[in-house]
Amino acid sequence: MKTRLLGKTPDELREIVATEGLPAFTAKQIARWMYVRKVRSIDLMTDISKAGRERLSEKYEVGVTGYSGAVTSSDGTRKYLFIPPAADSASPAASSRAVEAVMIPDGDRATVCVSSQSGCRMGCRFCMTGRQGFHGHLSAADILSQFIAIDESDSLTNAVFMGMGEPLDNYAEVMRAIAVLTSDWGFAWSPKRITVSTIGVMPFLKRFLDESRCHLAVSLHDPFPEERLSIMPVEKAFHITDVLDLIRQYDFSGQRRVSFEYTMFSGFNDSIRHADALARLLKGLECRVNLIRFHRIPDFPYGCSPDAVMRRFQERLNSAGIVATIRASRGEDILAACGMLAGKSVI
Repeated sequence: MKTRLLGKTPDELREIVATEGLPAFTAKQIARWMYVRKVRSIDLMTDISKAGRERLSEKYEVGVTGYSGAVTSSDGTRKYLFIPPAADSASPAASSRAVEAVMIPDGDRATVCVSSQSGCRMGCRFCMTGRQGFHGHLSAADILSQFIAIDESDSLTNAVFMGMGEPLDNYAEVMRAIAVLTSDWGFAWSPKRITVSTIGVMPFLKRFLDESRCHLAVSLHDPFPEERLSIMPVEKAFHITDVLDLIRQYDFSGQRRVSFEYTMFSGFNDSIRHADALARLLKGLECRVNLIRFHRIPDFPYGCSPDAVMRRFQERLNSAGIVATIRASRGEDILAACGMLAGKSVI
């Protein structure tokens, strides 16, 4: 099996070209072809000598994984199915387990929602991805393929790591992908264009806050620890109060933002009591709360809160000084909305 070049840094590429007896500047050429021009074959790197390309191709490949299928929602949201390559040292996601990426158009914005794992280890009861169990981490190449291979690659304005998997549970590969996205030698995106979601995996959360300037989104879903534990097993290991204590140590008053995701379950976490407890929990923190409509899944006892209940919850938070918005649901008819990605065929 050939080694994938996608996801490698200029320093790593310099080591490769040196080993192959190629000039050092070839590393910069390779990076430009992969990350700026987004070519998928070494043969297309035409400013590298033919002999150099042939030498590289003996052991290496760019490593972009194309999508295996795509489907478009009535609202314009588009879901892509990817099948990662067979398990190897860089990408242990089994080839039999597909992952999905979602492109969400919104006026002049085009946001890609990317996956970081095949399945998920967190086991949230209301999430279809969590229901399927864990099947492997995605490599940086697998993650970056979701940016490069989709039809809207050249028009993307933003990215959210909110697809399948817990990003901070695959910290090294997610951060490697973000380095490519935000470095001058890579995609040259501003970190402000990227949001990473987590349910609060410490200590990787601290590392992320120290090592990245990307936005943070925390899946909270219930202000009462015992109730949160009943739907989110992670609460047993990483208490939401500890997560918030850590977040309060960082400055979110400038361009970097922190938001909290709160899925509304009818009769479970949508009362005024919950709104008031959530306001107390977040008091004094510069943040936003995104209220999310729940999309019913099998064997979960709760449905979505009625719109009137969601508006009342929002108003209660706003009156307490917490900025809260009701997130528009996108792609539900193609199983692309929050919590619905399951890595199944989209055709």
